[in-house]
Amino acid sequence: MNFGPEGSRSLIRWLMVAGRLIIAGIFIYAGYAKLREPWLQFVVSLDSFKILPENTLEPIARTMPWLEVALGIAMVTGIFARWFALIATLLLATFVAAAARAYSMGLQVDCGCFGAGANEALGPKWFAQHGGMLALAAAVTVGAFLMSPARRQNRVN
Repeated sequence: MNFGPEGSRSLIRWLMVAGRLIIAGIFIYAGYAKLREPWLQFVVSLDSFKILPENTLEPIARTMPWLEVALGIAMVTGIFARWFALIATLLLATFVAAAARAYSMGLQVDCGCFGAGANEALGPKWFAQHGGMLALAAAVTVGAFLMSPARRQNRVN
């Protein structure tokens, strides 16, 4: 096993790919779980956060699952990885911030993240799981920008 600079670079690349694929799988699964159910169930979950105007609930509930699946597939391909990782990080940060707001207000919310039947009530376990997803996505994003071809070329010169 190579423990020199090349060995650590290949380990980092492998970890970046693994992290990207994990985040991709989460988004694909979350979108697919929502698509399997009537979109009105997701509307109920979205409405329970008490953030969105009523006229935006239906369009978001109908499009969000497709966007999650598309984002996951895009991340699997690795094309524009840093930008798709950034989008995933921003989406997860938005979800966690909305949940933190709802939790601090004492709202009873089933986030609907992985479908309405997942019984994902907000609480310490939910925040630990989603905080971990957010941390992984952020790490993949930072790593993707640090490992970009332009940055690697600048280090060589």
